[in-house]
Amino acid sequence: MAGGIFITIEGGDGVGKTTLITRLTERIHRETKTRTVTTREPGGIPIAEAIRAVVLDRSHTTMDPRTEALLYAAARRQHLAEKVLPALGRGDIVICDRFVDSSLAYQGFARGLGIEKVWEINRFAIEDCMPQLTLYLDIEPEVGLARIEASGTREVNRLDLESLDFHRKVREGYLRIADRFPERIVTLDASHSPEEIAEQAWRQVSKQLAHNSR
Repeated sequence: MAGGIFITIEGGDGVGKTTLITRLTERIHRETKTRTVTTREPGGIPIAEAIRAVVLDRSHTTMDPRTEALLYAAARRQHLAEKVLPALGRGDIVICDRFVDSSLAYQGFARGLGIEKVWEINRFAIEDCMPQLTLYLDIEPEVGLARIEASGTREVNRLDLESLDFHRKVREGYLRIADRFPERIVTLDASHSPEEIAEQAWRQVSKQLAHNSR
């Protein structure tokens, strides 16, 4: 990673990841003047965005769970190779909306493929590149989905069509993963105001920045 810092933002649908990333990026620039690269998964570069279009297409309801997991891993690999790793090599701070934990929660746990099996697929894709810090935004799925519906600004994708039970499983998967990786994952209560969440997130990022500067 050559001096760069890799931060990921995780959580179910409607938790406020985009808002937090915007606020964090502005705060990092204001406080540190460090170059920050923001990106997302799946996507961030043309090949991965093309895979995103396939995997989230509302008409692809027959997609097999293993196909879904493999497509996410493929998009992740290209995104890493083309955007994330070069940025980290330059010493940038990379903030990514979703990473491997999403696959573990969605495909590994909620889809029932098994967290370990999905982890093995992704280990091949990411090699040894893992975030130094992951901020997991936790909220009841009912609240997150209601936010999406109320906003009316986001296009409904294939995962939004899943049952409430599926989204509850996603949350349970995330909580299990957070328990498994406490040295990396910090859980934030996403029911708080965007301002409060951003302040809590900044405290965690500040600790990571201080750690890396030693």
